[in-house]
Amino acid sequence: MTLDLTPDELLSTTRAVRRRLDLDRPVPRSLIEECVDLATQAPTGRNRQRWHFVVVTEPARRRAVADLFLSSLALASGQPLTQRDVWRMNYHPGSTERVFDGLRHLAANIHRVPAFVIPAVEGRTDHAPVTEQAGTWGSILPAVWSFMLAARARGLGTTWTTAQGPRERELARVLGVPYEKVMLAALIPLAYTIGTDFKPARRVPRDQVLHWDRW
Repeated sequence: MTLDLTPDELLSTTRAVRRRLDLDRPVPRSLIEECVDLATQAPTGRNRQRWHFVVVTEPARRRAVADLFLSSLALASGQPLTQRDVWRMNYHPGSTERVFDGLRHLAANIHRVPAFVIPAVEGRTDHAPVTEQAGTWGSILPAVWSFMLAARARGLGTTWTTAQGPRERELARVLGVPYEKVMLAALIPLAYTIGTDFKPARRVPRDQVLHWDRW
């Protein structure tokens, strides 16, 4: 069964779900397989189809993944926020705090998430030129987004996290992934959502991001 959503509704209401994950309801393997089948219909560079999806549901292994998720939060560091970043994040009052509140909730309950999906792609891009980076990431990101859309259509919630980054080699070891040959692209918690009534998000106005013919 899928939700009664038009394509536009699906695209505009597939949220990053943190607080509204149903942590007590198992996700059937068949649903995850359906989502993967749809994900692998995504476009991929040179039709090489180098994608992989590692799904973790076994309790002990889920616990190991959750522990790595938590330990990576203290190690993660991104680029410093610019004034424009801060303006965008606070364009709608309270939105920034809601995001971080959701992250805190997810961290506190990460061990209860019924499934983790770790998308991966063959070929590492460490220190690779931009063209290779673009080709590799451009081959996995559309597939992962298709997976997330398919999950939403089936009443499942996801959120893209980069928690695998600081602990990627250790996560690869836990999952039996050949680290030297395969890159882990994300760590995605997966669960049924509590309610399915997600709405379009408030975003920066179109005239701030749309450019015709030149910047």
